[in-house]
Amino acid sequence: MLRYIYGEDLSRFPLLRDSMFKDRATQFRDRLGWSVEVGSDGQERDGYDAMNPIYAIWERPDGSHGGSMRFLPTVAETMVNDHFRHLSGAEIRTPLIWECTRFCLAPDAEPRISSALMLAALEVGLNFHLTDLVGVFDARMIRVYRRLGWEPTVLGSEGAGRGAISVGLWACTRDVRQVLLEKAGISAAFSQAWFDQSFGLKTAPLAATG
Repeated sequence: MLRYIYGEDLSRFPLLRDSMFKDRATQFRDRLGWSVEVGSDGQERDGYDAMNPIYAIWERPDGSHGGSMRFLPTVAETMVNDHFRHLSGAEIRTPLIWECTRFCLAPDAEPRISSALMLAALEVGLNFHLTDLVGVFDARMIRVYRRLGWEPTVLGSEGAGRGAISVGLWACTRDVRQVLLEKAGISAAFSQAWFDQSFGLKTAPLAATG
């Protein structure tokens, strides 16, 4: 199932939290070779994790992490403004655009979890009434976004081949929702209920499957 959790509330889900940060270390440091900070506990965190972001996390039946993304409003500090402004061409700072970062999958994640995370990103955009999400991504992700049916508008890029890095905008429009629901194999009712229940909104209780 999908959970949406503010950073300050991660302590309520210790297994989900710890396995997420460990999977981030495995993906970003070990597999992709990024220069990231990994603590003695084997977990990868950065300064933006201390800013109380919203995490969209796929929780497995045993309570562990299957995949996740992180969201911050661009009115606060963001990676795209702090480190990649030269790619976007201008500072992006508006309450209508949030940054999405740290797209991470557990090493043995099933294929549909990528689709579920993209669906979660759209649900964040639609339910918080955003116009767009902005993010930095590398060349390997372009094929993933195309396959999932929600490609970004590229604002700028640097590098070439597999090493290219881009900044893009994902328009938060309802017409792409059905595509992502079908790709993820999740019903619209479950997707909305998971979001509502995460934020304490009233909705009919549903089982933890899609």
